[in-house]
Amino acid sequence: MKILLIEDEVKLAGFIKMALEQAGYVTDHETDGTAGLQSAMINNYDLILLDLMLPSQNGFDILKNLRAFDNHVPVIMISALGTTDQIIKGLDAGANDYLKKPFEMQELLARVRVLQRQQTPKSTARVRVNDLEIDLHTRQVKRDEKQISLSNREFLLLEYLMLNPDKVITKTQILDKVWNMSFDPGSNVIEVHLYQLRKKINEGFEHHHIQTVINRGYTLKTIS
Repeated sequence: MKILLIEDEVKLAGFIKMALEQAGYVTDHETDGTAGLQSAMINNYDLILLDLMLPSQNGFDILKNLRAFDNHVPVIMISALGTTDQIIKGLDAGANDYLKKPFEMQELLARVRVLQRQQTPKSTARVRVNDLEIDLHTRQVKRDEKQISLSNREFLLLEYLMLNPDKVITKTQILDKVWNMSFDPGSNVIEVHLYQLRKKINEGFEHHHIQTVINRGYTLKTIS
């Protein structure tokens, strides 16, 4: 899941971003309403956490503009404005949920998981390619019934490859889906994480699933 957080309270945003990333979500952050809307329109996010009181453009206007351009990304509004009328206004404007500040971080994460489950039906929560299987809800990984422990970033990498079997995934695509906007594309962190991922899923097995396609990217090959 890739999440956009639009929140102008920098300290609060830092805590939210840290909690989301520790839970395994790639998170981008914008402090300005107009910049947040632009980011939401040009990037493919799975969820937006949207404050109401923002510089240049408030949360209601951002949501209205998103829906006007047929962008139906799920939105959780987070605001200190928590009257019944405000909550109804937000939900009627197209928000999927509304969380009043202050809130417990565990409650926010639980609401994020609810929307994640709604986007990932139970029938597709388990993804299997060859002898590799991942559960998108529990984040468990198995190969031929052997449990494999992965870091959050390694899981996101494997998930992306397994959801696109036999396709060549470029470094740019991996940056877009697995890392956030602040990541330095000139570093070798992708190669390092792929090395660790390959080592973990290949240990004790003859077949190596993830292959490098020279000058193009990476692919997870299915076995005929």
